[in-house]
Amino acid sequence: MQIKPRQHLLDIWQAISRHSFESGDWEWGEWGGRSSVADAERLLCLMYPATEIPAFRLDDPDTTERDVHAALKNVGGRVEIPAKLVRILAEFMRAHTTDEKQPSFAGGYYFVSADPDQPISEEQRSLGVVDSFSMSVTLCLATLGFLKVYEGKTRRSEVRAQIEELKTATEARLTAAMVSLLRSFTVNVFDAEEPQGRTLCSVLGQGRFSDRVVVERFQSRFEALRATIGESFTLGVDIADRLRDENQLFECGWAWSLVKDAPPVETTEPIGPQPNGVARPIPYLYFTVVALDGIQDLFSDRTLTLGLLTPEQQRLAEALRLRWEITQQYWSGIARFGDTVWPLEDIPWRTTGQRLESEYFSLCIASILVHDLVRRRATDDDLTRTVAVMERLAERGRISSRMTKDDKAVGLHIPGVRLPLQGSSETGNPMQWTMGDFSAQLLKRSIQLCTLSRNISSHDRLLRLAERIFDHVWKRRIREGVGAGLWDDVRAVFPEAPIPEGPLSWSVTERVTECMVAGRQLYVQPPIRSTELASYASSMLSEATHLLGNEQLEPTSSHDASRGRALKSVEVKLNRARDLLDRQPGSALALTMAILGELDGLALARQTASRGV
Repeated sequence: MQIKPRQHLLDIWQAISRHSFESGDWEWGEWGGRSSVADAERLLCLMYPATEIPAFRLDDPDTTERDVHAALKNVGGRVEIPAKLVRILAEFMRAHTTDEKQPSFAGGYYFVSADPDQPISEEQRSLGVVDSFSMSVTLCLATLGFLKVYEGKTRRSEVRAQIEELKTATEARLTAAMVSLLRSFTVNVFDAEEPQGRTLCSVLGQGRFSDRVVVERFQSRFEALRATIGESFTLGVDIADRLRDENQLFECGWAWSLVKDAPPVETTEPIGPQPNGVARPIPYLYFTVVALDGIQDLFSDRTLTLGLLTPEQQRLAEALRLRWEITQQYWSGIARFGDTVWPLEDIPWRTTGQRLESEYFSLCIASILVHDLVRRRATDDDLTRTVAVMERLAERGRISSRMTKDDKAVGLHIPGVRLPLQGSSETGNPMQWTMGDFSAQLLKRSIQLCTLSRNISSHDRLLRLAERIFDHVWKRRIREGVGAGLWDDVRAVFPEAPIPEGPLSWSVTERVTECMVAGRQLYVQPPIRSTELASYASSMLSEATHLLGNEQLEPTSSHDASRGRALKSVEVKLNRARDLLDRQPGSALALTMAILGELDGLALARQTASRGV
């Protein structure tokens, strides 16, 4: 199924309009209670495309496209839509602010008990989670960019008052989210003889090297990174001492929530007292990927161009950027550790901190590698090998291969991979986090890789893979009832799958929306330039230029105006072909072939006329 970002985004917006604006006003719904993560995901389905894609802008009623307005007809007229968005975003900010006027990042019903017979408490549901910190960064930046334009387009006093209130709340939430991401980052140091160390040595050695050799290679590969972490970050005394010991292994990334005993971050912004952390200082691959996705929005071109960050937020963003770069370098190095076979190619990946293995963790490692490949502009070899990993993940996830009887792969999609949240037991019953967005995440990373690839062979493989994954994902839309047109009906592709809980998944719906935004970026960039086509086109252009010059030497009578017009038309097309040669050699080649045909027709007509005379 071909990916058509504009049309598919319009379909998603129409479904959201039908679901959330059925009566004309926004309806939050009551299933499962409130979750700052789910609510942010739901709003991002609208705000992310509206601020990332010019054709989907909603901040200037005069420029709202006709098909965009048609998709959101349940919301109201062109002037009503942005005003309603301001009101809805203000409701979100108020709903997820504590009685002490502090931004709340509660996981809510996304947290589940490890023991179904032992429910978790409201206090536990109110704990902050990295998903919410990261989503809040993206949502707040989208909101601030939206308000920056819309406040100059409305004169309604009540709306302008709401804008000022929303802007203040959004800036406070953005700062709090950035501080929380800093306090969720952790470095875990361990000995090679500990269970974590043995697992990491096993992953990196792949049965071909002894633990001693793996430790020596680890020391060599990450020596500079170890020094950077030790010099740049404030770490606990025990961690700092152990990190300096080169015989110790380490991991870095984000825990699931604020790390226990993480010191407060000094900031001049009024975000109130910073809560105590509960998470153990162990990185999670999933939450690390989520954090990286949100942090990169802080230094995107749009954020910098619009000047969305205050000086204090810019300082926090630089601190996060350093962690963003170091984390990518670390896990990219782990994924490609060794000289021949990559550990990433040994699917499924085994985590050290949680001692689990799954294709989902291989996808997480691949996602971080994609981030790093984009950052440092990857080699063709890195891309080709990563493409093969994505293809294998699609096959193992039964996206591009046939489901077998009692296939365990269905568990990747429903209920999804469940992560034990280490440290949550200190506040009550142990909690878990469920990841059921394998297909959507795989689609997103495939599209991002396809955007990055400038190798025609790899690009075509990735595009075919992305289209196949998208076909799978699109079939999983809910067909009828609540949430029709949204996600996630796993049984549509896996009939034997259990019936999902809840009416729909905002998590999967938001990921698919992100995929469409990434798909738009894929198509707006210039096509890959083929040197072979450029060579052919250049040779044909040379011939066409010569033949045109020859035809222009021949006399044109005043009675033969059509010949003069034809020569002028050929000259215009030839100039167009020259302009396209470097950017689109295939188009230049096709245009030049048509030009040669026209020139030959003119020459033939001239020769026939001369013989007739």
